[in-house]
Amino acid sequence: MIRRHKLRHALAPTVGVWRAAVFLLIGFVGTLVGSLMAFNVQIQGLTRELHAASSVALGNVADADQTDLAIHWVGAALLLLGAALIILAIRLAFIHVIETLNPSMTGGRVDVYVRRQQLASGPRIVALGGGTGLSTLLRGWKQHSSNITAVVTVTDDGGSSGRLIQDKGMIPPGDIRNCLVALADAEKAMTDLFQHRFRDSGSLSGHAMGNLLIAALVDQAQGDFERAINIASEVLAIRGQVMPSTLDHVGLRAVLDGDLEIRGETEIVAAGRRIKELRLSPDNVQPYLPSLEAIADADLICVGPGSVYTSVIPNLLIPGVAAAMRDSRALKVYICNVMTQPGESDTFSASEHVSAILAQVKERVFDYVVVNTGVPSQEALEKYRTVGQNLVDPDIDRIRAMGLRVISGNFMSESDFVRHDPVKVVSRLMTLLGL
Repeated sequence: MIRRHKLRHALAPTVGVWRAAVFLLIGFVGTLVGSLMAFNVQIQGLTRELHAASSVALGNVADADQTDLAIHWVGAALLLLGAALIILAIRLAFIHVIETLNPSMTGGRVDVYVRRQQLASGPRIVALGGGTGLSTLLRGWKQHSSNITAVVTVTDDGGSSGRLIQDKGMIPPGDIRNCLVALADAEKAMTDLFQHRFRDSGSLSGHAMGNLLIAALVDQAQGDFERAINIASEVLAIRGQVMPSTLDHVGLRAVLDGDLEIRGETEIVAAGRRIKELRLSPDNVQPYLPSLEAIADADLICVGPGSVYTSVIPNLLIPGVAAAMRDSRALKVYICNVMTQPGESDTFSASEHVSAILAQVKERVFDYVVVNTGVPSQEALEKYRTVGQNLVDPDIDRIRAMGLRVISGNFMSESDFVRHDPVKVVSRLMTLLGL
């Protein structure tokens, strides 16, 4: 059976063209038939005159018995020339309209059109998480589809986002900003502006420009955070959509070793103790309904990568999210971290990351686990050890023993940081979709 996303991908270049082609064909046939019916006598007379004139003209260069054949081929040639001129005229008109709307597009218009049609007909992807892990993955997904929904954790209470929560009473914008930039199709100058962070600038120090712009858009939208994100999405011309998992103000509450209860994402990480239980505060927040709709309609749902307790699990604790994932017919994948994180997963192996999620979330929210088996350079490992981070042990057999399927391979990228290579990860997941 052909999967719906494979069929959409195959027919992508023709999407939106069939209706115009049908109307053009009907219009052409109607005009032709109508002309023959309304001007039958005139057309017959004109035809006889053209045939007579052609016979005289071609009779001078061809034998009498070949004149009719010559007229036939000349007519066929004129028909093809006319069709070619019509196609050329449509193409020139198309180019003129495109260049008027986008003066910077001066070449490769057909390739751009086909590419955008393929992206528009790409698989429906939902990616849940937060932090740099989610935004990194989105850069890979936007090369394969524009039907992307990023569902972002909104429990961050530190840095620029934390200050805006206190000063403006708004939902933390930091992770949402990173996802908007990751999916942006705007000019680099605009994305650089959104990511600019003020240094040595008094009260502005530490703030990201994009966070301030989102705060300004919230003000202009009379406090409507949803409308503010939609405007920012239009400004950045993003491929897909970015949405919070909830529009309610929500924080984290954790029970640590020794039954110590602590509140706030920043404080939980700083405590440096093993987390026994994670809860939302308050625990009766309302899910963002469009995110549940996206989950229900998805072809593939990705969870992570990201901080297991402060980026991955909080989304899954939002009421209704885990149940929607359980009921979705989509392929569901958890992307395990490459490196451990101090204060959350200091010594965790891959299977312990999975166990941490399963212990907090009572629904089965994924069937596949992506596990990195690549190894960074010794220099990189030493650098990470100095800050208390280690390579996640890929104990694949333990994950399989949990009844989960493992997708293993070298999914690592090593530059200034060791993290997932979004191209490698997404390319492998596309094969899972059969694309």
